[in-house]
Amino acid sequence: QVQLVESGGGLVQPGGSLRLSCAASGNIFRVNDMGWYRQAPGMQRELVATVTSGGTTNYADSVKGRFTISRDNAKNTVNLQMNSLKPGDSAVYYCNADVRYTTAYGTRNSIYWGQGTQVIVSS
Repeated sequence: QVQLVESGGGLVQPGGSLRLSCAASGNIFRVNDMGWYRQAPGMQRELVATVTSGGTTNYADSVKGRFTISRDNAKNTVNLQMNSLKPGDSAVYYCNADVRYTTAYGTRNSIYWGQGTQVIVSS
């Protein structure tokens, strides 16, 4: 079994910064793509940023130039540095990972989600 544990959410003023972290643990064989998604009240969950195991990144247009996704393959972690935060960034942020995990019978792939961490950008 694999777990994703998130941290770093909170309340911040417009223009401020937050750093979200997510660590994958369990019987991991390989962590493939990782990413961050967010869901605001009344809205669909949307992609924020993703990073492949090789380090290729992509971002939603709304966060380009302000957010940076990074990962540490040795620690199976992914981070999201959020700068110049706007009220429109307020949402519950979810960590996501495509993980190949080990079993007694071999390896399998599954998509995992973190529990979500709330970000509120307000004065």
